[in-house]
Amino acid sequence: MLINHKHINENFEYNGSQIDQSWAFKSFGIKGSSIITWIGSMNISPENLKDFEDVGLEIKSDNMINFIVEHFDQQPANLRIAYMRQRLLVIALKEELSKKGVFSLRKGDDIYIVSNHGTFDKLQKLTVSIATVSASSMKIHLGVNMTSDGTPDDVDTIGLFELYRGPDNICFNEDNIMDIINNVVESYIDELKDIELDISKTNLL
Repeated sequence: MLINHKHINENFEYNGSQIDQSWAFKSFGIKGSSIITWIGSMNISPENLKDFEDVGLEIKSDNMINFIVEHFDQQPANLRIAYMRQRLLVIALKEELSKKGVFSLRKGDDIYIVSNHGTFDKLQKLTVSIATVSASSMKIHLGVNMTSDGTPDDVDTIGLFELYRGPDNICFNEDNIMDIINNVVESYIDELKDIELDISKTNLL
């Protein structure tokens, strides 16, 4: 499965319109399945909401890593597969956090940071995510807070730059933030490739 990854160095806002069909092609000329990543703010406008549960809620952040995934390999597009792949992307992020010694909990498509020595009495939300389909493609957005600045007041949030192994040992900073972006993308793509290879070598009964 060929998936093109492009990281955009420009800082711009995710407002929900980027999850529309063929956004990567229209914006950057990228054909086929793709993953576009960038760092920027998020403020989803009501007309771009895809999740009925989010209607009336504020979904915003001053600074996030944004992943936009688009797949064209299923025609017609399959919403169930889109949600399964969304979970796979979130799990790839959780594994990268674990490699840095960050204890997290996944609830569906959300990742929470476990505070107070893993006693689960305080969970802080790190991510937002949605999966959807268009007429021809499956789309995923995953947003990862860099800081908790600008997030909704009624949600206990945290960002990557606020994660510490110890009092003076921060896990993520400007020097290594591209590492987690690239590692998550590579892990996700590798998993999909492994699935394709497993399919190709399976002797069906």
